[in-house]
Order: sequence, then C-alpha cells, then structure tokens
Amino acid sequence: MRSEPPGLRRSLGVVDGVAIAASSTAATTSIGIGMGALAATVGLQAPAVLLVAFLPILGIATAYARLNRDEPNMGSGYVWVASSLGPWLGFLTGWVTLVGTVIFMAYTSAVTGSVFLQFANKAHLHTLLGLDLDPNSTALSTVVGLLVLAVVTVTAVTGVRKATRLQAWLLVFEYAVLLGFCGWCLVTGSHGFQWSWLNPFAVHDGTAFAQGLVLAVFFFWGWDAAFSVTEETKDVRDVGRGGFIALFTMLALFLYGSVAFQREMSLPELIEQGPGALTYLGAKLADEPVASLPLLALLFSAVASLQSSVIPTARGLYAMGRDRTMGRVWTRISPRYGSPALGTVLVMAVAALVALLALAIPKLNEMILAAVNSIGLTVALYYGLTALACAVRFRSALRTSPAQALRAVVAPGLSALALLGVGVYLGRDYATMSDHFELSPDNGWFMLSVPAATVASGLAMAAVAKYRRRSPYFTTRRGTDADALPPTALDVP
Repeated sequence: MRSEPPGLRRSLGVVDGVAIAASSTAATTSIGIGMGALAATVGLQAPAVLLVAFLPILGIATAYARLNRDEPNMGSGYVWVASSLGPWLGFLTGWVTLVGTVIFMAYTSAVTGSVFLQFANKAHLHTLLGLDLDPNSTALSTVVGLLVLAVVTVTAVTGVRKATRLQAWLLVFEYAVLLGFCGWCLVTGSHGFQWSWLNPFAVHDGTAFAQGLVLAVFFFWGWDAAFSVTEETKDVRDVGRGGFIALFTMLALFLYGSVAFQREMSLPELIEQGPGALTYLGAKLADEPVASLPLLALLFSAVASLQSSVIPTARGLYAMGRDRTMGRVWTRISPRYGSPALGTVLVMAVAALVALLALAIPKLNEMILAAVNSIGLTVALYYGLTALACAVRFRSALRTSPAQALRAVVAPGLSALALLGVGVYLGRDYATMSDHFELSPDNGWFMLSVPAATVASGLAMAAVAKYRRRSPYFTTRRGTDADALPPTALDVP
C-alpha cells in the first residue's frame, strides 16, 4: 500500500479540485477575449468547433483520470509518459507543460493590465504623467500587468489556503455575470439562431478548421491543473471527479457564450471587437454601472487564473526537482509559509521576462493571438503524449473488458492521434504559408518558431538532466515517490 507522504497534507477534496480546474481554465477570460479570435478563424461555426474539440479533450481527461488512479503523482504527464513512452518524451511533456503555462501567465498579465486601464478610462482617466492610458497598448498593459503579477506572487508565496475558497467565490461572481449577460443576448439578440452554427463541415478551409481546433483546445486548457494536487487530496479519485465536473461545466459555458455572442453581434462586429468583445457587449446592453460588470468579471477571471497557474507550475517543478531532472532549488519549501516560495518567485520572474519580450509585438490583440496559437500547439503536444501513454500502458485491456478497453485504450488513443495529427498538419501549413520571418501572428515561421524552440530547449534540458545531473529518472523511467524527500507541507497557494 502506498504510504502517505510525511508532512504533505491530504486536506483537499472535490470542491477544491473544481475550483483549481475552473480557475485555471478561466472560462470568462477565454470567452471574453477568445471568441473574437475564434470567429475570425472559423466564422460562425465557433460553437461547432468547440463541440468537436471537446471530444478529444474528453478522451484526454479519461486518460488523466485512469493514469492518476494507477500512479498518483503531482508530476502527472511528466511521470506517466516516462513510464510508458520513455524518459525523454516524459521530460519533454513536463517541459512543454511548464513553458506553455509561463507563456500563459505572461500574456494574461498583459490582459489584466489592459482591464485595469479600461477601468481607468471608464473613470475618465485617459492620461497620467503625460502617458496615454491606452488599453490596447501592449507596453502599458504589460507594465500594469506586471504590478498585478507581483501581488499575485506574494499571495502564492505566503501559501494561504483560503485562496481556493476565494477563487470559488470569484467563480460564482464571474459565472453569474456571464450567465446573466449571455442570457440577455439570447433573449434580445437580433441575429437568429442557425443550426449551421453547429455544423463543423461548414468550415470549408482545412487550415482554418485545424487552427480553430487549436484555439478551442486552448479554451479548454487548464482543467488538468486539478491533477497537480493529487498528493494533497484525501481521495485520489476526487481529482478526476473535480476535473470532469470542471470540464463539462466549461463546455456548457463555452457553447452558451458562443451562441449568445453570435445572437447579439454580427460576424464582422465580433471580429472587429476582438479581445474586447465581452466589454463591448456590456456597454451595448446596459448603462453604467451595470455595463462594467462584465469587465469586472473579466478582471476577476484573469487574476484568479494567474494565481491558479502557480499551482501546476510549482508542483510540476517540485516533482522534477525531486527527480533531479531540474535543480534542487525547485524543492525548497519555505519553513514559514509551507510553500515552494523561491521556486514560485523564479517562475513569476521568468513569466515577467517573457511578458517583456512580448513587447516586440506592439498591438495587444496581436500579441494575445500569437500567444494563444503558440500555447494551443504546445498543449496539443503534451495532451497527445499523455493520452498515448495511457493507451500504451493499459493496452492489455483490449484482451479483457470492452468497457475498460474503450476508456483506457481506444478513447485516449484516438484523442492522441487527433491532437497530434492536427498539430502536425498545422505545423506543416505554418512552414509553407510565409517566405520570411516576421513578429506577427499572421507569419507562419513566427508561429512555428515558438513551439519549435520549446521542443528544442526541452530536449537540451533533458540532455543536461541525463548526462550532467545523472538523474535516476532516465534509468528507472519512474518519478520519485512523494515520501522520498523531507517533510514539506506544500499548501495550496
């Protein structure tokens, strides 16, 4: 029987898992800033693409739940892929997950800064010390967002467990606002509902469909954060329950939001508003102060997702640190706060650096689109590898129970092939769509360079872990048990 890790408090339940997964997925942020990008890619078939993308995501979730029951470890895919497919792909899975989350934190901090600037404009504050407080400015939004990131870092370092409960209340407010305004659109919208919105075959361009699927995968991304606290959960099955509850809730919200947006706004209108679509909707439907509620919900969602992103990142690095595939600095626990304080600060510092590098893209909406596309490809990669690992590990189920074979082999295997296939197709298309390199979300070589650099750097770091750190992970093909290190008392930030 697996012993309980000393000092690692198993105090979390299903509610905590749902709060972590839902906050990481950030439905309000995805709907508020992503529907315009999705509409620009697949037109009015956004609801159809979201439905299609949910199918492989559901298969991935099934794989996560099955693997977690078999081998609960906060490293999740990093550990599971190593056991089934080899340590090099396992390390790459962990590395891609971390890089994607850091990019997400970088761009979300800019989004948060933009929301603060929009509130300043609503308060009739358009200039400060000679600076135009333009919410569409990448530079100014990033600077303000980095200040918010610093506050979130302090909260994460102190490891206050009440933050999960606070996130739950923030979610209640966000969803109440989202449901209210989208319901308003469904009732009063001037554009009639069309069944073709749910027809994925109406997207006639293969590249647009693949791009839309990647964007839709990004919409759902985050539910797997619940699996990063599996070693702190009373019952490992609670992690899977929390993830599935959050995932189906996200599907309902995304379909509800996409149909509501298209009932109220025409396609050109939705594309023109871009990342400001939810704010525009509030102003279009109501007068102040009610019109500011969607903006406030967007702010809460962005801040909560920033905070919740620390959870899988810190624990992923902690798992890699105790395997010696990463430095021991990631396993240092603050004796005062019981959290990986130094590692959290380092992660946030890297996210801040990436946010500053993104200043090379002057327009905020273009920077967001570039980040979302890059994250979508990396997420498809590590989801696909994890699902493939599940199918390989439990392949013997094909000779036993048909139900087990469907859940543990067929569904994860098909989901892995779907996501990895879309990634390869889109990567090939990116490589041929441009004849020069340019810092733009419309440039194929730029869009391909970020995932390619992520994979290349991951393989380089794996070589360092194997040949310099001589990590046993590369010989045992397994992650270190949680009780292999001194007492830690990791608390949920």
